[in-house]
Amino acid sequence: MKTTLCLIAIILITGVANAQEKAPEILPVTKSKDLIIRDAKVSLLEDLDLLVFEIATQGKPGNTVPTPRGTMAGAPVLGYVFPTTLKASDVGLSETDGTVALAVTSHPDFDDTPLWDENNDRQFKNDGVVFHTHWVVLKQDTRVKGGLAVKQITGSEKKRVKLPPTNPGMPMYMDSPGLTVVIKDDTLRVLVPLWRVNHQKDFKFDAVAAYMQVMPSGDYPLLGVYEVYSVWSGNLSLPGRVQQVCR
Repeated sequence: MKTTLCLIAIILITGVANAQEKAPEILPVTKSKDLIIRDAKVSLLEDLDLLVFEIATQGKPGNTVPTPRGTMAGAPVLGYVFPTTLKASDVGLSETDGTVALAVTSHPDFDDTPLWDENNDRQFKNDGVVFHTHWVVLKQDTRVKGGLAVKQITGSEKKRVKLPPTNPGMPMYMDSPGLTVVIKDDTLRVLVPLWRVNHQKDFKFDAVAAYMQVMPSGDYPLLGVYEVYSVWSGNLSLPGRVQQVCR
């Protein structure tokens, strides 16, 4: 496992380091009903100790995926993202400032879930396009149009920051937890065992559909938000509360 993660890290970092200094063209996914969020909720099935994160769209979530660029520099990432008030330590990351988010992403140019075989073809490095989960820490970043980026780990931080062993080897506050994603009709659901969020039952959340991109230059965040298609609350106010469901 360590060897696989190291290889992922080498590929990503080398691709970034060897790219030209000028940022590649932004090629956002065309806005469609698949990316317009009409509802979101997080439900607690207490008898199962299970949280269910849900996004419903005007179209079919997951039906739209990015067109591959063919390189890591400028690789497109499409995501349905749940910003939350959870702490980084609740999801296994080192404590830090920023917004902890559950991101469900598709990116055909690379696979950052080396432990999971999302398309079940017994190959573990070819399914980045399949929507899958990440825990990330987001922070404000004015260098990108969307105003947010995944928080990077730099300098002396690298020696003290701890990430779960399921992290993809990228120098960011990110994990690849392998949570189950279920897409049916107009709704995307993520199944999150309660222990995976430190048994937190009372937190706030929002829902966003966004386009991100891997950038090659230190002048830009490694993974920034460049286009926001829809925000459930309209203003990222995180109005959602966990609802207990009686079955």
